[in-house]
Amino acid sequence: MLVTPLLLASASPRRHELLKQIGIPHQVILVPPPPGADEPRLPNETAIAYVRRTAYNKATQALAHLSPGAPPTEQAILCADTTVELDGDILGKPANMTDAARMLHALSDKSHHVHTAIVLAVEGRYYQALSTSKVSFKRLSNQEITAYCASGEPFGKAGAYGIQGRAGAFVRNLEGSYSGVMGLPLYETCQLLSQANLLQSSD
Repeated sequence: MLVTPLLLASASPRRHELLKQIGIPHQVILVPPPPGADEPRLPNETAIAYVRRTAYNKATQALAHLSPGAPPTEQAILCADTTVELDGDILGKPANMTDAARMLHALSDKSHHVHTAIVLAVEGRYYQALSTSKVSFKRLSNQEITAYCASGEPFGKAGAYGIQGRAGAFVRNLEGSYSGVMGLPLYETCQLLSQANLLQSSD
């Protein structure tokens, strides 16, 4: 049982559905994003450092957005960020069809890593966790990539694909967290809620 109201600061319907799946009551809040589709990567910044930083920044932005009418002590805010790493490069959200096709061609017949960082802000404290999964794609034909891009599914998703959708047929092997690849690792999320003493046993 959740003892403190949880605010999910994310426009992702997938994160909302994942929390519903495990029975975590929450309210979705929309925080105006900073300019630009993806936050720029700092010089020499690793993919893991990048996704941790962007998730933390989302939490601080959410707190700043809510602070005029809701003191931080009265709410718990959950934020997450997901990035796809291929051979050390970060694949963000595709800008257009050509960009999406480029990413999918790069992922074809290769393994990549999906990093999802989560941050839980409670009473001035930040609880953080990271989920990293290894995803292996089959070899994709030009026709498969063209059809997938035409479906519209790649857009708004890191790496230009959603494992919970049609791209699930592209995944030859997954090592790690399915929900983490979707955008919110449920095991790590519950661990953070427990660490923050927000979950109580229903016994």
